[in-house]
Amino acid sequence: MTHVVTDNCIKCKYMDCVEVCPVDCFYVGENMLVIHPDECIDCGVCVPECPAEAIFPDSDVPRNSHWLGLNRKYAGLWPNVIKKGEPPPDADAWNGVPNKFADHFSPKPDERLELRSVAEVAGGDQSDVRATKGED
Repeated sequence: MTHVVTDNCIKCKYMDCVEVCPVDCFYVGENMLVIHPDECIDCGVCVPECPAEAIFPDSDVPRNSHWLGLNRKYAGLWPNVIKKGEPPPDADAWNGVPNKFADHFSPKPDERLELRSVAEVAGGDQSDVRATKGED
């Protein structure tokens, strides 16, 4: 079992969930977060922390939905995040807007964190991200 981040995180990306995760299994894209399903220990502490109510146990997500696969795929491509960042300035306006995936999902990593992680790998502070992951 694992937890998955779903549609309402898109363009909200509040990141409150990141700081309570005991295993640092969140990865960050340009406009949403995902959970690495192989790293999540299914503790559920992230669920009540999400202001967008976008995190669910995978057992509560319809079997034919794409959310588990999307979380798995992008956790392998986006940087790991362990510290809360600033949500987008219009996050509250997007919270609760239905069906954002088709028109608003971005497959790009969060460039701010990706650029920071490159500098950190070169010897800087690594308090915000682990490392940028790429495709093997």
